This record gives sequence, structure tokens and C-alpha cells, in this order.
Amino acid sequence: MSDKHVVSHGVSYNTANEDDEGQRLDNYLARVLKGVPRSMLYRILRRGEVRVNKGRVSPSYKLKAGDVIRIPPVTVTEGPVTIPSSNLHLVQDLKDRILFENEDLLVVNKPAGLAAHGGSGIEFGLIESLRALKPEQRFLELAHRLDKETSGCLIVAKRRSALRNLHEQFRQRIVKKRYLTLVPGKWDRRVHLVDAPLVRNELRSGERMVEVSFKNGAPSSTGYDVVEFLNGATLMAAMPHTGRTHQIRVHSAYVKHPVGGDEKYGDKDFNAFLKSIGLKRMFLHAFKITFLNPADGKMLKVEAPLPPELEQAVEILRKKADV
Repeated sequence: MSDKHVVSHGVSYNTANEDDEGQRLDNYLARVLKGVPRSMLYRILRRGEVRVNKGRVSPSYKLKAGDVIRIPPVTVTEGPVTIPSSNLHLVQDLKDRILFENEDLLVVNKPAGLAAHGGSGIEFGLIESLRALKPEQRFLELAHRLDKETSGCLIVAKRRSALRNLHEQFRQRIVKKRYLTLVPGKWDRRVHLVDAPLVRNELRSGERMVEVSFKNGAPSSTGYDVVEFLNGATLMAAMPHTGRTHQIRVHSAYVKHPVGGDEKYGDKDFNAFLKSIGLKRMFLHAFKITFLNPADGKMLKVEAPLPPELEQAVEILRKKADV
């Protein structure tokens, strides 16, 4: 006998309260329409069937207290959370990837290849995996994001109040992030800052491309420190001072030292070389994050060790340099 049951949701009008404030519309819908696949949520959003204050808005619209959300009729078969078999190992792997946890939040070491959240053709991301891993946790929301191919520290809020606190820390640039990346060539030690405005364009295919534009770009800056010179490459620390899409990747490419393994903005020859020594991913890892604990205001510092595949690439180039 199946323990699934069909639930039909008629048209409803929900009013966002203070606890909903600041939450993305797509994440709000995922919470109130439990069991509805992300693909269906994005479909009704694209069609304009979801309205906020009688108007169409994007999935990334952030709710304000008092917003009236029209939710169209949807029918869904509810049952236990089913994890696609291809993602099962990723969900289980996350148990050992939680670097820090308290009552307000957790910091997870996101693996490369796992999107931060579902949507845009991706049914299952890190946040969905964590919700499957912790079904008793009523509230789990991303405090920020990492690109799919970037690994490392990612903060997930366990309370709405903590999420608001963390968002404010990001706005005030209290949160500090330090990434490790491998770039081709020898970086000039005198270059410690790349200050170049960025603009985001969407191609007809739907792919996002970001480029430097001093005419209409948004202010963007990234700090850089040399960690180690290797054979034909440099291990760098990158510290984004602003939070633009693909910022480190575009700024690195702008100064002719693109991120290794970056298929979008990278150097084809360097990428091919990295593949030849066994590296099959982008070399960008969120190594360290510091922020204030929402509960007591004390500084927290969390570090994610360099993944084995990145460590191995560094070791190979280190040995080549010694020859």
C-alpha cells in the first residue's frame, strides 16, 4: 500500500509576514508548496501564474512584509522525500561536510559539481540535499551562494532571524571570504587589487556571461595575494570585496591570469594542461569565511581544507618546479 497521497492546492492568496521578509519568491513557494517539484514552480513563475501585489515578478524577487502572493492551483502527489539515485551519495556525503553548526546556522563544505540550489534545469541542489538530510529542520535557507563548480565554505541559516542578520552582514561587508585558486603564469606580486566594474549579460541560450565594463558596470573589486609560485602557474588567494556574479573568475581573466579549469572565462591551453595532470574541475575553493555569530556577535572563522583533487594538482606542479 502506498503512503503517498494526492493534494490539490486551489488558488490562494498569502500575505507575507515579518518572518518571510527577505526570502526569495522561489524559495518561499518551495516552502509553502511542499512536494511540488522545482521544475513545476519555475514553470508557473515563468507563465506569470504567480503574482505579487497583482504583478509579475522574477523568481529572485525578495519578499517584503505585507506582500500579497497569488498562488495558482497545483496538484501534487505528496510522500516521503525521494532523493534521485544520482544524488544519493551527495546527500550522504554532506553529513561529513558540515564544518560548523549551532542553533542558528551551519557552514557546509560544498563539493564542486553540486549547485547551491535547484532550478534552471537542476532539480536537486545543495539546499535540497540538506533538507533531505535534516527533515526535522523546519527552516533551512542559503545565506549566500557559490558557483556550481566552486567548492568550499557556504553558510546555511536555520532561523529566519539568523538569515536576516547574515544578509545585513553581507550588505555591510562584515563577512570576509578567502578563496584559493590556481592561475597560469607568474603573478606580479605588486598587484594586490583588481578594481574593475562588472556587467552581467544573458545570451540567447540563457547562459550568463559577465564582463568588465567601465561604461555601465557595477563597482567590483577583488583583493589578491600570492600564496606560492609553481611550475608555470601561481597559487593565489582571492578576497572579493563585492559580491558580483563570477567576480573572481572575471577579474582573474581580466588581468590575464584566468582561473584554472574555468571553461567559460579560462585559458584553453592551461585548462588542457590541467586535465593532462588529472584535474577535471575548476580550481576555485572557498577556503575560509569569517563573520559574526548572529546569537552573540562574536567573530566566527570557519575553514574548509583544500579538496584532494586540488591538493594533488598543486603537488604535481610543486614537484615539476623542483626538477
